[in-house]
Amino acid sequence: MHFSIPETESRSGDSGGSAYVAYNIHVNGVLHCRVRYSQLLGLHEQLRKEYGANVLPAFPPKKLFSLTPAEVEQRREQLEKYMQAVRQDPLLGSSETFNSFLRRAQQETQQVPTEEVSLEVLLSNGQKVLVNVLTSDQTEDVLEAVAAKLDLPDDLIGYFSLFLVREKEDGAFSFVRKLQEFELPYVSVTSLRSQEYKIVLRKSYWDSAYDDDVMENRVGLNLLYAQTVSDIERGWILVTKEQHRQLKSLQEKVSKKEFLRLAQTLRHYGYLRFDACVADFPEKDCPVVVSAGNSELSLQLRLPGQQLREGSFRVTRMRCWRVTSSVPLPSGGTSSPGRGRGEVRLELAFEYLMSKDRLQWVTITSPQAIMMSICLQSMVDELMVKKSGGSIRKMLRRRVGGTLRRSDSQQAVKSPPLLESPDATRESMVKLSSKLSAVSLRGIGSPSTDASASDVHGNFAFEGIGDEDL
Repeated sequence: MHFSIPETESRSGDSGGSAYVAYNIHVNGVLHCRVRYSQLLGLHEQLRKEYGANVLPAFPPKKLFSLTPAEVEQRREQLEKYMQAVRQDPLLGSSETFNSFLRRAQQETQQVPTEEVSLEVLLSNGQKVLVNVLTSDQTEDVLEAVAAKLDLPDDLIGYFSLFLVREKEDGAFSFVRKLQEFELPYVSVTSLRSQEYKIVLRKSYWDSAYDDDVMENRVGLNLLYAQTVSDIERGWILVTKEQHRQLKSLQEKVSKKEFLRLAQTLRHYGYLRFDACVADFPEKDCPVVVSAGNSELSLQLRLPGQQLREGSFRVTRMRCWRVTSSVPLPSGGTSSPGRGRGEVRLELAFEYLMSKDRLQWVTITSPQAIMMSICLQSMVDELMVKKSGGSIRKMLRRRVGGTLRRSDSQQAVKSPPLLESPDATRESMVKLSSKLSAVSLRGIGSPSTDASASDVHGNFAFEGIGDEDL
């Protein structure tokens, strides 16, 4: 999840008090909340008490006198780095202190009172589920409410997630992001002030082997079936005429398990498809359609003569990736902070092992670049849990002493430190890492902007591959 503080605002104090600087915190480019320096300092102090000063990133110090415009900009940059570092830390980013701070700030910024409301959640086939929730309910609370309405058992809730989507004119969904623990779903969707935005329930795992757990339950089976039928109708799953005939026959017989078993054998089953975008592979400015699933990113492109071609990039061969953003300057060629900004241009760039001795950067330019990055990270998390012999079966977070506690399986699924040296006992990983020290880096297009190490997602699943994967 990408945190940024792209701008500040000068605001009047309460009851006509002195003006102050407010920092606009954006999540994936959308305003999440507006906070003062003193509020962020209070968060920092609370985290320091709970976890110790040595765990926390540096926080910009107080100033005795009013800040100059240059100092305001410097503090904004420092606070942005601080928030990004805290969010990316497995311990701090998942803490209730951090997440509850962001939820309260979101509710206060959008000026939404706590009250009971009806919230509409869609299934993949467009069916509406109305749940009664509080405006202050977090994502997990809303997910539980939806599961209860559908009669989905507690032990299957972790197999599904809520997604924020934009409904296009043709009825198709464009995925914006997976709703997180630091936000209030009702506030997130209503603050966008557009009927285009909806909340959708969809399975949250990638490996189809986990379908067996879900299909044991009647409600789980129906949810998977509805999602798969919808994906086929949208053209997300690639189906031949003969396969389509077989699927239609099973649909008519209402043979849902057999339908899903056949669907599991089809290309792009369980994939998430993104809107048409542009990549620099196999050549610059190449129009592509990107799909994520089965531990890979798939790029489909149509060549002259309307021939459809597909290139697949395995997650296990991505050394690292990063999302970069840039804002085109206005026609005058200059822009002051927070003014005259154009539409943000987002790029996902990943370094890919094309052959045994060659790494190459591949860049995808898309408004959904952050969502693509989230998909990559969740696929890596799932691979690492499976490699360690763990399970993705997630139990509900139970309230203990008024706070929420993650299950052990959820705590285990965390991003690894950036390219941390593998343990010496992991021989295959050491062997590959030593080979890469002499690899030459040749790319068709390097990322458009520089990024610090904290902006790059290191990939433990990459270090785990061996010669047989090349």
